[in-house]
Amino acid sequence: MQTKIDLKSNSSIVFIGDSITDADRFDPAYRPFGYGYVHFVAYRLLAKYPEYNISVINTGISGDTIRDLDYRWEKDCLSHKPDIVSVLIGINDVFRQYSGALDTAVLLDEYQLTYKRLLSLVKEKYNCRLILMEPFMFCDDKTNPAYKSLQQYIHAVRALAEEFDAVLVPLQELIDKKIKQVSPEKFSDDMVHPYMWAHAWIAERWLEATKL
Repeated sequence: MQTKIDLKSNSSIVFIGDSITDADRFDPAYRPFGYGYVHFVAYRLLAKYPEYNISVINTGISGDTIRDLDYRWEKDCLSHKPDIVSVLIGINDVFRQYSGALDTAVLLDEYQLTYKRLLSLVKEKYNCRLILMEPFMFCDDKTNPAYKSLQQYIHAVRALAEEFDAVLVPLQELIDKKIKQVSPEKFSDDMVHPYMWAHAWIAERWLEATKL
């Protein structure tokens, strides 16, 4: 598993995922990166490496599961010919199992197989560097059914990071440590969508993991 990302001139970085990545990126006030962690990462990299002519592309879409990423992988990932791909996906796959939307939920086997196939496609086509972010919840109740199910998806992401020599951003592990000091309600009002400061905190964890 990679422990850092080496940034090069003219690198293109694609961030893909669900609403946490999207973060209202289509709103004119937040274009092109949204207001979330991608915003903070992008401007940090652009400010730190202005001579590199980096291209940062946010293709997150609210509500997405890994199944939705499958539908749009060609258009929103491969077509950008990325040098680096950062993926954050999984919370909708899990939550819909508990919200009365089981028909649109993605069970673990499909999640693993689809995620692996998508990573294989982009790796084979562009030999790009991969960054996998753990799906997460801001939850201090370890008996919460969604939290318990999410652990299996997190283990799947960790296994894929090993298999594809990707950088892993261990968000749930880090959140579990931090909420011993900062209550979940200070991170999010629904256990999933971070407040803006928490997006900045996630961006810092991304930058630490990639060593950029």
